[in-house]
Amino acid sequence: MSTFKSAEEAREVFKGDRYAAASNIFIESLDEDVCVCSMDVIDDLHRNAAGGIMGGVLFTLGDFAFAVASNNMHSLTVALTVNINFLSSTKGKKLFASTKCVKDGRTTCVYDVSIYDDTGRDVAKFVGTGYKMGT
Repeated sequence: MSTFKSAEEAREVFKGDRYAAASNIFIESLDEDVCVCSMDVIDDLHRNAAGGIMGGVLFTLGDFAFAVASNNMHSLTVALTVNINFLSSTKGKKLFASTKCVKDGRTTCVYDVSIYDDTGRDVAKFVGTGYKMGT
């Protein structure tokens, strides 16, 4: 059963995540199985010295999608460990992160988060393991 009744309710709760808000990350959709978040790549602020998207931008987007999805499954869930693999450079103007729960145990959960751009290019794979507080 979902913690949030709608994506709008999740947006209201997560607006308190000031870093994600300042990074222009938006919850596109949310249901029991999938969370999709997005982020506009707006200017040089997101770019590294070589002109590519900074790895921390991709990590932040993946981490936020993981947080929304895992807390939708069980409130309050915190990260135990996370990992990101960078796959290719971003070519588009918008990034997306889509979650998939691969383990929903009694005290822990594991999510795969696919990060891709608006051209359909896979740019990173984020994996997060969460601990369900209060269990």
